[in-house]
Amino acid sequence: MAYSKSLTLVLGATGQVGKRVVPYLQADDGVEVVLGTRFPEKLSDPGVRKVLLDLDRPETLAPALAGVERVFMMTGYSVDMLRQSKDFLNAARRAGVRHVVHLGACGDDDTRIDHYAWHQFVERYIEWCGFSFTHLRPEIFMQNLLGYGGETFVNRGVIRHFVGDARLSWVDCDDVAAAAAACVARSDEHAGRTYRLGYEAKSFREVADTFSEVLGQPFAYEARPPAEFLERVIAAGAEPAYMRCVYQSYALLTAGADIGADAVFDNLPAITGRRPRTIADFARANAGSFRY
Repeated sequence: MAYSKSLTLVLGATGQVGKRVVPYLQADDGVEVVLGTRFPEKLSDPGVRKVLLDLDRPETLAPALAGVERVFMMTGYSVDMLRQSKDFLNAARRAGVRHVVHLGACGDDDTRIDHYAWHQFVERYIEWCGFSFTHLRPEIFMQNLLGYGGETFVNRGVIRHFVGDARLSWVDCDDVAAAAAACVARSDEHAGRTYRLGYEAKSFREVADTFSEVLGQPFAYEARPPAEFLERVIAAGAEPAYMRCVYQSYALLTAGADIGADAVFDNLPAITGRRPRTIADFARANAGSFRY
């Protein structure tokens, strides 16, 4: 099916998902990409237009959104995301944006995990504004094994984390990016849909076993207290309100609470035409970062 060329604004183009969304969109003849960033001069993507867009400077929003029909939207790991999202969506509505693909967080509609719910408030505001929309709710990123919040979780064969023996649903950021790009490029097909993206449930102990098998070296898991995570990420400069929410979810998981963190789904082939990547695939692709 042919699609008319559509100007698409990508937020978060330097992030784990955003930087992977861009090449997928560039490869689609129906999409013209523009990157919104606080530092256009620092983005080196050849052949891609960049515009100044700072979510803390409302005066930058209207110029960045001029002529934009579709948006890939994400915000930073901060409680400020609520205010930033509202400002951005109001400007997008005034600019005539038609479709918003929003990268949110885990959880079903009944979630009581604070920062998951914040993302769902943004989803509801997108709908209230009247946009055509697709909501993406990825589970835990495999890339977090390479580091998160200034923390490194895998070091010389030992995986340290803060969720006890809870099983988590894993997704590779590249699969999330492929899904996001498909939802942008084929917006009519995916309008009004909420996709939860998580495809393999494993505890960190099971992740260590997979690493051992794939990489040919012994890996072990060491469960650490959630309070240690909070202390360390705050010391590293992470935003306190958001990271306290992460800490609370880790504390619940360590205590054995069932918050639906191991839910898995089968939607990726229908969205992207490919199977989801596994933890074993991820270990092979990133062997140089994990072998010791």
